[in-house]
Amino acid sequence: MQINEDIRDSEVRLIGSDGAQLGIMSSREALRLAEEQNLDLVKIAAGSGVPVCKIMDYGKYRFEMLKKQKVVELKEVWLSMTIDVGDLNVKARQTQKFLTAGNKVKVSIRMRGRQNAHSALGVDVMNRFFELVKDVAVMEKKPLLEGRNILMILAPLKSN
Repeated sequence: MQINEDIRDSEVRLIGSDGAQLGIMSSREALRLAEEQNLDLVKIAAGSGVPVCKIMDYGKYRFEMLKKQKVVELKEVWLSMTIDVGDLNVKARQTQKFLTAGNKVKVSIRMRGRQNAHSALGVDVMNRFFELVKDVAVMEKKPLLEGRNILMILAPLKSN
């Protein structure tokens, strides 16, 4: 994006900081209006005709755009049907770290051999695990048997 003195066009269509159309004027005049308000003149659309510029706080605008672009990763945590309480607590703490960082977590249990006949025990392990992390997580996908695996997806709790 071009800002302030980088805008070399002779005429620009100007939009004020409040969103009002201020019309077509010279880029020098538009820059003067922006400086009077202690804001920046930002070219938002080059277009085929007269380019469109807006008066705004460019630093704040960039910060908001970077904040919106945060990529949410899907982390994975493996549990076992025979997991002990201490190990479950360790996995829960690690999951809480992932969730507070804004990532989603896929919790998996792979059943082997005779465990396939007792999938309800695996779902119970998942529910106990969720009870440990429910203060920072919301269950996006409930524990569900998919083949030999039991999967559950947790998302960070919205802090609104």
